[in-house]
Amino acid sequence: MDDVKAWYRSRTVWGALIAIFASAAHAFGLDMSAAEQGQLADLLVALAGAAGGLVALVGHLLARRRGRQP
Repeated sequence: MDDVKAWYRSRTVWGALIAIFASAAHAFGLDMSAAEQGQLADLLVALAGAAGGLVALVGHLLARRRGRQP
């Protein structure tokens, strides 16, 4: 069994992307604390999971619909 999760469900990946964004934003005068970065990472992981579930549901419904057509 392959237990590899998708990249967009990884808190580490989102954390790294947010750290890069926060560093770039700092250059423009926008500061983001480590706590805010963590909260944003949690939010993005949750949204990615919800989006993945929605895509799976829509894909399943479309596959069922196509299967019924002659």
